[in-house]
Amino acid sequence: MDNVLRTLGRLPGALLIIPLFLAALINTFVPEVLEIGSFTTALFRDGAVPLIAMFFFVMGSQIQVKSLGASVEKGIVMLLGKYAAAIAVGLGVAYLTPDGTLFGLVPLAIIAAMGNSNGALYIALTGQFGNKSDKGAVAMLSINDGPLLTLIALGAAGLADFSPMALLAVFLPILIGFVLGNLSSIIREFLAPGEKIILPFALFAIGAGIDLGVFVTAGAVGILLGVMTIVLSGGMAMLALQAWHVVRRHPKPARNVIGGACEATTAGNAIATPAAVALADPSYAGVQAVATTQVASAVVVTAVLIPFVVVAISRWQERRGVSPEQEEHYLLHKTLLPTDQPDARSEQQPA
Repeated sequence: MDNVLRTLGRLPGALLIIPLFLAALINTFVPEVLEIGSFTTALFRDGAVPLIAMFFFVMGSQIQVKSLGASVEKGIVMLLGKYAAAIAVGLGVAYLTPDGTLFGLVPLAIIAAMGNSNGALYIALTGQFGNKSDKGAVAMLSINDGPLLTLIALGAAGLADFSPMALLAVFLPILIGFVLGNLSSIIREFLAPGEKIILPFALFAIGAGIDLGVFVTAGAVGILLGVMTIVLSGGMAMLALQAWHVVRRHPKPARNVIGGACEATTAGNAIATPAAVALADPSYAGVQAVATTQVASAVVVTAVLIPFVVVAISRWQERRGVSPEQEEHYLLHKTLLPTDQPDARSEQQPA
């Protein structure tokens, strides 16, 4: 069993996606298994709401406000660029297409997937291909975790009817966790393992409400959503970084945009966003299953493809004489490295 789990752990997002689709498989073919009552039914079929609430609480406790300077600026720039792309595409589909969908993609799934990002994958990729300011930007980028920005976009556009109390009820666990996590490092460290522990159970409970017939008709188009997330939201994040460099008058060799490429993902926790939105506005209950399967597909697609995209962007920058090392040196010293300075990253990697 351990070997199986280790193998699955090498597949991007597998330990999050598998519980969702395992539950959907059970619900599709043997739903009576989830209906035997007592603790079994309470946890595995009816536990989505409290488990998601607990996950949001724990997630909020891990968001820290400690970054300064360029990291904060870069984080805000990438966050706004990615969010702008999500809103533009999502609302464009909602208002400009005849049936309010794009090849079956629903606006809820588009905004939830394109507006969210995989923080762990971002840190891993910027750790290899970025610099300190890229890695530090994750503190600001973590704002897009959870359903908050999706709720704001849908509500502001008039696509959802959220009362202030309903919005507060969804966001309050995140806010309480955020406050406690920043007041006490002991609380933050105590709650940290909860993200990995709770989310598979929450996704199983969400999957218990999905019929795989829905995935056959709606989940496949989630591949398109994953590609859109990489190309459009990642592309906008890189363009936003480029504009920031120009405005700040950074020299061309220091105009590193690798962070925007690393941000072009959908996090596993975005799978829970449609359920959270449906709780705040019951009118979305009818598309919750469709949106969930589409977002789940986008999680897998972006996790699989984004490392190749980041490598391509890194090589493209190198050919243009741009590097994260030049940017970091310039931000610290306001000068560029000598042109014959060896690339620190290439020294660390085997040939």
